[in-house]
Amino acid sequence: MSLFKDLFKKIIRKRKPDEDTVFVKGKPKPKYYGTVVPYPNFNANSDASILQSAIEKDEVDHDVIITVLVKRSNEQRQKIKVVYEASTGKSLEKALKSALRSDLEDVSLALLMDPPHFDAYLLRKATKGFGTHEHVLVEVLATRSNQEIRELKRVFQEEYQEELEEVIKEETSGDFTTALLALLKAQKDESVEIDNDLARKDAEILFEAGENTKGTDVSVFIDILSKRSGPQLTKTFQHYAAVSDISLPKALDLELKGDIEECLIDIVKCSWNKAAVFAEKLHLAMKGHGTCEDTLIRVMVSRSEVDLKKIIEEYRAMYDVSLQEAILMDTKGHYESVLLGLCGAP
Repeated sequence: MSLFKDLFKKIIRKRKPDEDTVFVKGKPKPKYYGTVVPYPNFNANSDASILQSAIEKDEVDHDVIITVLVKRSNEQRQKIKVVYEASTGKSLEKALKSALRSDLEDVSLALLMDPPHFDAYLLRKATKGFGTHEHVLVEVLATRSNQEIRELKRVFQEEYQEELEEVIKEETSGDFTTALLALLKAQKDESVEIDNDLARKDAEILFEAGENTKGTDVSVFIDILSKRSGPQLTKTFQHYAAVSDISLPKALDLELKGDIEECLIDIVKCSWNKAAVFAEKLHLAMKGHGTCEDTLIRVMVSRSEVDLKKIIEEYRAMYDVSLQEAILMDTKGHYESVLLGLCGAP
């Protein structure tokens, strides 16, 4: 698999699936890798009152608002929203829009959305306006569970009165559309068990559909890459190296071009090490002149209760600097404080 590692220039480190599970009373249970945890002794009424006071001061108390938002879990924030509106007659979102500005406003409003609504919002934003943000579509659909995809589709239809599949058909084209629609079916195997025979068979099928034929049967790549689990695909990559002189990602690079190439390679990278993929996105968002705030907010908020701890670990291993240090160098003010808070800063 050295060619695979070389292709990504050591950006994507090998995953260790055995580290993702603990056993409680003899039963496997996924480890929690989020940086945001439920606040002990939580009181929605008290928090709503504290936020109201901070917002209505002559000078908005940004520090108090930040502390409440980043130190409460998403579920707790939803309860605060309900109490706030019941006690003030105004939604917390509208209150924060009036009180905050720029990036601080954007990240605060993102934190108030539950995961399905945030994902639906991201896809809406990626498909409306000038141009389509293909990388966001792939990021969301390639990294969410089947249940999360079903939920975001439901919310998307409720919020925007459109079926997400129809929007994808209108805003994208060709094989890229086919790949996105395949991911939207939410049929990925989520088992951690590996079928070695299936991996060997898939590797041979992919070889025949790509390198060993004139042209490329993209539908075969889409079908396998959108349905197999991460551990299963990792085993398939190993078998592919046995039947080909090059790695599967390199084959995709040689055989395909454009959005579909990026889409399938991203699926491959996510199956290999999802946390490292997000670490790379954060690094690129802060690399060079300017900062891509949309990426920072999207990744930090969406992964804060999923795997941000792992992303932080991967970031240091990949770039020899901590994510927190990178944030300190590239952002400032209260917005910086929110991002550091999401990293788990006290």
